[in-house]
Amino acid sequence: MSPDAVAELAHLRRARDLIDREFASPLDVPAMADVAAMSPAHFSRRFRDAYGETPYSYLMTRRIERAQELLRHGSTVTDACMAVGATSLGSFSAKFSEITGMTPSVYRGLDHSDLRSVPPCVAKEQLRPRRTAPTRTQIAEH
Repeated sequence: MSPDAVAELAHLRRARDLIDREFASPLDVPAMADVAAMSPAHFSRRFRDAYGETPYSYLMTRRIERAQELLRHGSTVTDACMAVGATSLGSFSAKFSEITGMTPSVYRGLDHSDLRSVPPCVAKEQLRPRRTAPTRTQIAEH
């Protein structure tokens, strides 16, 4: 890998770290691109090449991941929505459903007691939202 490619990856990592840290803040592609020292269009292309999804998609996945944690710990759907930086309950619920395959209310209503004994680092990896809908069997298991 060339030194330029390594430097570009470091810039992209800074932008990804910004998203991970500031997911609840109003972030847009130009702000993320500034952190990566790239134009918004170039940043979006290179981010997708490096991480397999667009910067906005990555941001929304991180927001839903954090919302899932809040919902597992008893937060209301509205409180979780606001805590992760979503501005509309309707679009938050739609995005949550798109990413997880169920509504936030259904997810909140599941029994999450079996996760109490799982170390947080393991739970985070295993519960990280994937952009695939669960099967009926997976939903029934919960």
